[in-house]
Amino acid sequence: MTNPYRRTEHCDKIHEYRCDKEVGVIGIDISKEHLITSRGRVRRYENSKKGYEEILKMKPCVIVLEPTGVYAIRPSQYFKEKGIKVLQVSPNVLSREKELRGKKTDFYDAEKLENMVNKAKEYDYNPLKELVTLYLFLKDIETKYKNRLKRALFLVSDNDKVNKDRLERLAKGDFTREELYQLEYTPIVLEEIKILAKNLLEIQERLKEVRRMIEGQVPQDHVLLTIPGVGKLAAGIIIGIVGDIRRFPKPESFVAYCGLDPVVERSGRAVISRGISKRGNKYLRSLFYFFGSEELF
Repeated sequence: MTNPYRRTEHCDKIHEYRCDKEVGVIGIDISKEHLITSRGRVRRYENSKKGYEEILKMKPCVIVLEPTGVYAIRPSQYFKEKGIKVLQVSPNVLSREKELRGKKTDFYDAEKLENMVNKAKEYDYNPLKELVTLYLFLKDIETKYKNRLKRALFLVSDNDKVNKDRLERLAKGDFTREELYQLEYTPIVLEEIKILAKNLLEIQERLKEVRRMIEGQVPQDHVLLTIPGVGKLAAGIIIGIVGDIRRFPKPESFVAYCGLDPVVERSGRAVISRGISKRGNKYLRSLFYFFGSEELF
């Protein structure tokens, strides 16, 4: 077998560098800064437009890669829009292969990806995913601001409840209706309350905008909307996180993805339930807990 660091695909000769023959499948190991290809000598490219254009010169038909979070999205979408079939291998599948092979280098990671076409699934961009992740990100920030505001209010007042009218007054620095403790730290805490209330109002406005955008992406006749209690926002979040539901071969797989699968321990004849695993997507889990709660979604 030709040394993998010197082989050139679709060509009988051994070259110091790749020849210009069209290649079939390329495996790419992706990091934030670089892309490592599996064909020819070990080649390192920038994870940038310049690097993508260099890879295109190889004329690949199929690219196989691991979906390593945000760093894999841009190259996947770029190559797809250039007419190349992009396949992604599940990190769990790739991890098992690495354990069996006992090798861990960037080149062999890329080479292994190249040989896993039959275990890969075609990359498909989910337009709702970006909006949903932004919405959930803003919800997390909103929760942090609320908790901090309640803490600050507790320091100077017996009332830490917040409604919209009170929030708007606090954001303007209007404390005339407040019964405050006049303590040494009160002036500083009041400034903190004003800043927190102002930012919280801004976050809530942005949440409304993103919510409208998500709901606008959900088709009126989507099957999820036929489920009692599921509105357009909840449907949009499910679609954005899950994508194509057909990737789950059976209902139990989806339940496990949400982290709602039961943990059961068996010892002899004893069967002990430990509740749910909570290993899946926390946002889906919360959504299914609180489908009817407008406060959360």
